Amino acid sequence: MITLGVQRCGSTVLAGISGHLDEGAAGQLQQVLDGVTAYERDLMVDVHHMTSMDAGGLLHLLDLHRHAELLGLRVLVVGWQPQPQQLMAEVAGIPGPGTATGERFALAGFRRLIEQRAQRVRDQSDFAAGSLPRS
Repeated sequence: MITLGVQRCGSTVLAGISGHLDEGAAGQLQQVLDGVTAYERDLMVDVHHMTSMDAGGLLHLLDLHRHAELLGLRVLVVGWQPQPQQLMAEVAGIPGPGTATGERFALAGFRRLIEQRAQRVRDQSDFAAGSLPRS
């Protein structure tokens, strides 16, 4: 479960995420983009207090990033914690602890790579749990 705080400061939308980012976060993350105007240019997502994330949560974060860019916002995610970075590294196939996946998150090619792989991880998890993968 996450806690989400959204503020607007000048031309920047500030979103703070706290807690565990998982499959159930879609509706809350959509709130970040609700009410975005043509005046706003930047989205800063602060994940300092996001303690953990699973593949479903990663997919929601990637979806938020993609939709923000479609609205013309420049996106910056700051404050990556160890578990979310490690999850992205595992999903992306980057070995070793302490990888700088948070810095790579801004790269569109890296986001596409981890999105495809996170979708596979989530589908495999769904299959193992006895449900059909999402389409």
